[in-house]
Amino acid sequence: MRDYLPIIEKALDESSAAFLLPDLFQSSMRYSLLSGGKRVRASLCLLCCELVGGQVEDALPFACALEMVHAYSLIHDDLPAMDNDSMRRGKPSSHVAFGEANAILAGDGLLTMAMRLLCDVPGKEQAKKALFQGALDMAAGQSLDINVPARDEQTLHQIHDLKTGALFKAACLSGAYAGGCDERQAQTISSLADKLGLLFQMTDDILDKDKDLAEGKLTYVTLLGEEETHARIEKLTAQICALLAPFSGPAAEDLTAMTQAIARRKK
Repeated sequence: MRDYLPIIEKALDESSAAFLLPDLFQSSMRYSLLSGGKRVRASLCLLCCELVGGQVEDALPFACALEMVHAYSLIHDDLPAMDNDSMRRGKPSSHVAFGEANAILAGDGLLTMAMRLLCDVPGKEQAKKALFQGALDMAAGQSLDINVPARDEQTLHQIHDLKTGALFKAACLSGAYAGGCDERQAQTISSLADKLGLLFQMTDDILDKDKDLAEGKLTYVTLLGEEETHARIEKLTAQICALLAPFSGPAAEDLTAMTQAIARRKK
């Protein structure tokens, strides 16, 4: 599987340094944006662009914008009023490193920077709409998670379809639209993204099962049991691979490999 990380990291570094901003504000944004991570969403964006015949360069601004939106969401997730996490990716969370007020502003800045970055991309309105609809849906999912605690599978799925799945759909669709997909391809990729988001969440729940059980948190594992969750992961993996089967070329192969890697991930 090809490694997009060097391309993505370079573009994120350059794009986030290009704006003339107060030093503390800019450094607090870059602290979280450039803190590593697997860049799954950005890679999905680039792969889906290539899948429909586009070039990496067509989707790279969207991949960067996605990582900015994702970084903003993680900063706000870690805040004391939300999940109150003091560490993120092996480093102190933004509010620990810079203070709560500066962390809130860093998140606000990253979301706005993503918008500003895409203002310089001519056309591609469908790709822009898909990306920011995903950001809005993600925030809606976070609101549901706080205000409507999941008590059954339907509510749990609704929350995670928005909170986790929305950015997966934004990544896949913005990349595909940036690459010039037609509506038939967009429908296939939308379905693929829904299943990928659910797959990612279910594997997340497997990894966090002990912690979630101790906290009494409702997840797919605590609701369905570990054996049934594993069975659904296998089924989702097969369904995603079937959706990719009509496509050919390196991007289809890499997306299949990424799907299998997500299903098997250990961290």
